[in-house]
Amino acid sequence: MLRQFVSLLFALSVVAAPPAQADGVQIDEASRLRKLVPAEQLEQSATLQYHDLMRQAAAKNALAPEGAPALRRLRGIAQRIIPHSTRFNPRAQQWRWEVNLIVSKDANAFCMPGGKIAFFTGLIDGVKLSDDEIAIVMGHEIAHALREHARERIAKSQLTQIGVGLLGQLVGGGRYSEVFHAGGNLLTLKFSREDESDADVVGLDLAARAGFNPQAGITLWQKMEKAGGAGGFAWLSTHPAGKDRIREIERHLPEVMPLYERARNTSQTKG
Repeated sequence: MLRQFVSLLFALSVVAAPPAQADGVQIDEASRLRKLVPAEQLEQSATLQYHDLMRQAAAKNALAPEGAPALRRLRGIAQRIIPHSTRFNPRAQQWRWEVNLIVSKDANAFCMPGGKIAFFTGLIDGVKLSDDEIAIVMGHEIAHALREHARERIAKSQLTQIGVGLLGQLVGGGRYSEVFHAGGNLLTLKFSREDESDADVVGLDLAARAGFNPQAGITLWQKMEKAGGAGGFAWLSTHPAGKDRIREIERHLPEVMPLYERARNTSQTKG
């Protein structure tokens, strides 16, 4: 069984060549380890957690009502980004996307597996984000879902928490209940620095294709660093910033600026 386990782990962890892409950012194939966790069940779990959070917010009168200008603003940005999501994950076409705004001093945002998006007013208002900067944040969070970073994190966690024999039974027999029980709260799941960098790059691409200026990634992180120094933001604490991160964004601008210019020209032509 040990030999079978090692063979399985090797097969899942082999990194394939980057998928062929005509334009935009060039990325590696997502980790194959994520296949240890069924996507459908993870998305169902995420939907339950997301709706529970929305109910809690509504009970506290903290859920922005339908028609609220700030919510319309968010959904308008999402409507421009979401059509480009299938480029990075074909499953996104099946997702039932949701976008909500929570009125709170917390400065946070997330997109759970299956396309469940939430922003907190503390993030938008706290650093006075422009539409372009919101699009960068949203693209980053959507990228986590598209690249299935949560699925990968849970799989890696299970590799360290359960025995070789149990893992073989789980994979061979298709019994995944323990995986999701141990997965815990998706909202508290921490991504690696590699995941964050991956989401930065894919998020820039998504925002640019939607017609949002990817250079806003630089001003976003400059604002976040300044605001974080003043008191610390939840979103900043889980998304390490710094000069290295800004330099990485600058490095990818030549790949995404043509996408932005093309999207802007198309919009002007239609207008």
